[in-house]
Amino acid sequence: MFFTGKGDDGTTGLLGEGRVPKYDLRMEALGALDEANAALGLARSLMGDIPETVLVLDIQRQLYQLMTETAATPENAARFRKIDERSVKELETQIDRLSSLIEMPAEFIVPGDSPASAAFSLARTVVRRAERRVVELLDSGMVVNRSMTAYLNRLSSLLFVLEIYILRQAGKQKPTLAKGD
Repeated sequence: MFFTGKGDDGTTGLLGEGRVPKYDLRMEALGALDEANAALGLARSLMGDIPETVLVLDIQRQLYQLMTETAATPENAARFRKIDERSVKELETQIDRLSSLIEMPAEFIVPGDSPASAAFSLARTVVRRAERRVVELLDSGMVVNRSMTAYLNRLSSLLFVLEIYILRQAGKQKPTLAKGD
C-alpha cells in the first residue's frame, strides 16, 4: 500500500519522535527543497549529453541529504548530517571551473534563451526560496547546521553559472540582457 492515511489529520511525521502540522516551518522548508530538486531534475533532463549532467545528479542527491537533516528532530539531526563545509567548497570549485569557461554577463539576464537554461533559472529561484526557509529554521533554532544555508547560497550561484554555461553549449555566446541588447 502506497498510502498510510496518517497525514489525513493535517500533520506529518519527522525523523524521530513527533508529528508537526503540514504548514510547519520545517515542512515549508522541506517542500521548497523538494521543489528545487524537481526543478533540477527538469533542468538535467533538458541538458542533453554533456558531462555536467553528472554534477547536477550529484547535487540532487545532496539535496536529499539536506532534506533528511531538515526532517530530523533536533536530537537526531547530527546523525543525518552530510552537508558540511566540504560540500560548500565542492560547489565553489565547480563555480570557479565553469566560470572560467564562459563570459559572465555584467547585467541581469532574461531567462528563456533555451529550455535547459530557463530550467536552470527556475531551479535557481526555487533554491533561493528554499534558502530563505532554511534560514528561518536556523533563526528559530529548529536546525543548527549553518553549512546548509551556505550550501544553498552557493548552489544558487552555481545554477546561474550553469544557466550561462548551457547557453554557451547550445551555441549562444551571450544571454538576452534585461535592459536590451
